[in-house]
Amino acid sequence: MDQSGQMDMQQLLAAAQEMQQHIVSAQQELADTEVEGTAGGGLVTATVNGQGELVDLTISAAAIDVTDAADTAQSVAELVLAAVRDACRAAGELQQEKMGPLAALGGPGGPGEVPGLSEFFGGGGGTDDDEPGGTTEPGGTTR
Repeated sequence: MDQSGQMDMQQLLAAAQEMQQHIVSAQQELADTEVEGTAGGGLVTATVNGQGELVDLTISAAAIDVTDAADTAQSVAELVLAAVRDACRAAGELQQEKMGPLAALGGPGGPGEVPGLSEFFGGGGGTDDDEPGGTTEPGGTTR
């Protein structure tokens, strides 16, 4: 490799490292940020972090009708689902805002690989030997 090829490789490595640092930083910011979702006019409030993990759930006493426990249980369950969905939607918007075009590289499980980069360097890091270009997910699933 000539001098200019070596410089290009160093620039590529530096850019990849900087991108990974941005992804890690954005993911930490998401983990530290909380968003809320509500349902029933505020009868139920769900709080999730920016990664979509449920961290708190509040159910107002006004959501409980002690004269009809079965109906109340069903209503509260529906309100909880709606509030959690609302909070997860807000978390998804926050993820898109923070990660933007890096979201595809970072994913919810942590910083990802730049597709094809490991092959460029001759390593198999993260690829499944049975399927070229596929990566093995936790649990053995290949995408």
